[in-house]
Amino acid sequence: MKSPYTIHKFQQKDTVQWNDFVALSCNATFLHNRAFMEYHSDRFIDNSLMIFKDKKVVALLPANIEGEAIYSHQGLTYGGLLILPSLKIADLTELFKELLSYLKSLDIQTLYLKQIPNFYNRLPSEGLDYLLQLVQGACYRVDSASVIDYRNDIQIQSNRLEGVKKAQKHNLVIKEEDNLGDFWNIILTPNLQEQHNAEPTHTAEEITLLKKSFPNNIRQFNVYHDGRIVGGATIFETSTTAHVQYISANSEKQTLGTLDFLFNHLIKVTFKNKRFFDFGTSNENAGKQLNKGLAYWKECFGARTSVHRSFKIDTANHIYLNNVLV
Repeated sequence: MKSPYTIHKFQQKDTVQWNDFVALSCNATFLHNRAFMEYHSDRFIDNSLMIFKDKKVVALLPANIEGEAIYSHQGLTYGGLLILPSLKIADLTELFKELLSYLKSLDIQTLYLKQIPNFYNRLPSEGLDYLLQLVQGACYRVDSASVIDYRNDIQIQSNRLEGVKKAQKHNLVIKEEDNLGDFWNIILTPNLQEQHNAEPTHTAEEITLLKKSFPNNIRQFNVYHDGRIVGGATIFETSTTAHVQYISANSEKQTLGTLDFLFNHLIKVTFKNKRFFDFGTSNENAGKQLNKGLAYWKECFGARTSVHRSFKIDTANHIYLNNVLV
């Protein structure tokens, strides 16, 4: 019996159809929109896939290719397989089998899949986790994220509230800004260079371009002391989650209570109606080490651990899905 599924490689002419699907998907975020994915298109060979059932798009795989492997997606924090809310587990089983078989037919030996953390999903979307163990997917990396679940009573520890009192004493002011340049050039980039000999993932030009494309999703909050910027945070906001993409403050942060003041406000006021507040990961060395102090600071605000999982799948293992449905 011929499969009802067909798979096409994404082309520029598919952009509207791709983005329309992302808007409807139960587990996609604005990071999967082509306008976000393509800001760094020169760094990766895009091999994103569109999966159709009877000529209707039912899933997307944001991906890039490298040799005999396909990655979902090395330029994104998470890639995953994007699906519709209406997709049932039996359909997902057949779809995933077809995807692996298709990749194998192209001599792509391995699929590296960065799963979308559950707190980004608008609906329960863990069907792929079930299928990954059936095809012997190996979880080769786990990163630890600190996440506040607003369904629980948020208790901020007294040591963080002491920082808030310091900030109030020094008359610090929080402002949401459209311009990200001051934070990037005065605070973030110098701090990363001095402390880690590193650069932000996004340049000032790139984040400015992305902000123009996603003004409601990328939000910049700066903290000022006597009219001078002393710290800030860049938030990536999705339908379920406020994610801290960048955070930094100058050398006076302990004296002024800069970051305690900022995050107390973001958690209790700005994003209080979200389902989750995600501080991001505190890992180093490809997830093998944990920055204890950083994780502790986040946990003092009421955050607890959720994870990002990355899997390695042998595409030949599509055969293990042959007799799953009974």
